[in-house]
Amino acid sequence: MNNKIAVRRCNEYDLHEVYDLISEIYKKTDGPDVKGKRVLVKPNILTDDDPSKCISTHPVVVEAMIRFLQSKGATVMVGDSPAVHTQKFKGEKSGIFKVCEITGAKWVNFMTNPDEKTLRKGRIRIAAIVNQVDLIISLPKFKNHELVYFTGAIKNTLGLVPGFSKGKQHALHQDRNKFGEFLVDLNEAVTPDYFLMDGIMGMEGPGPGRGLPVEIGLLLGSTNPLALDMTASRIAGYEPLLIPTSRAAFFRKIWLQSEEDIIYDGPELSSIIKNGFKKIPISTTNNIALKFVMRRIKFLKKLERRPVFIHENCTGCQKCVNICPVQAILPLPSKKTHILLTDNKCIRCFCCSEVCTDNAVVIRRKIIGV
Repeated sequence: MNNKIAVRRCNEYDLHEVYDLISEIYKKTDGPDVKGKRVLVKPNILTDDDPSKCISTHPVVVEAMIRFLQSKGATVMVGDSPAVHTQKFKGEKSGIFKVCEITGAKWVNFMTNPDEKTLRKGRIRIAAIVNQVDLIISLPKFKNHELVYFTGAIKNTLGLVPGFSKGKQHALHQDRNKFGEFLVDLNEAVTPDYFLMDGIMGMEGPGPGRGLPVEIGLLLGSTNPLALDMTASRIAGYEPLLIPTSRAAFFRKIWLQSEEDIIYDGPELSSIIKNGFKKIPISTTNNIALKFVMRRIKFLKKLERRPVFIHENCTGCQKCVNICPVQAILPLPSKKTHILLTDNKCIRCFCCSEVCTDNAVVIRRKIIGV
């Protein structure tokens, strides 16, 4: 691993252009030799949906990376675990499974006989393929995240955890900073060997699943997840050390000693910052005493940003019920109101918002009577 990051302008999902840029970025950042290696390509597929929604890594980026690796002599496999993971999941609507069929890359079911990894605290289930390949190439998407503000290289590794084991982590780490620490723990245990971020089109607003597509016009690559995340979040207009995952990794001095250590290759950074990018509001409740009060006074808790259910949009699919790590959402036998949120049990992990594809969950402050 090194501190190099390369950024290149790219405004269209043209396979040949993306292939050429990946080749250039990979070389500039000293990507690992893949000749004769078994390589897992791990895109970001939060929910299996149309690529135009910018929820997942675009299939053109996945295809270009697969073809690049194959041209270098690699045997390529592809897989991911979405928020709601079933045995039959194949990434079909996102177009990624079709890419596997076209290129001959093998689609891997992460639910099959998962292994375990030891973290700093405890153990976690992990896709068995992690221990069966020589290299892992991670393809994160440039987008917001309601809980950790900006999702990137470090967060994308969570998709190596199959099924609802991911959701359980929110119950164990009920704070955005603690969750950020956990994600860094996971990346220390399983560190992908290369990261290529799809920033041609990104997602602003209430990401990672309900935000708005926005043109970013960039591809970013590095062997260093922290260098990539700090650079990408700065392009989005965030102060990098306000991102919980980046802050946790930075102060551990795992992948960088200082931001000045990043070796940047690309356009002048000020020229590619996305002015007007709709960011997630940064929480200001860092005071321990205030947090104590907020958790215990019902009225003040309603001032926090929280899931608000739009019942007329709800179809009763119960994805939110199934993913909630603390059983704060209950199904109701009603044609008008399909679910009920028990607010005093809600830990504000926003998993329900991530998996809802019907625009029935929004994250906002809810005052009494509103």
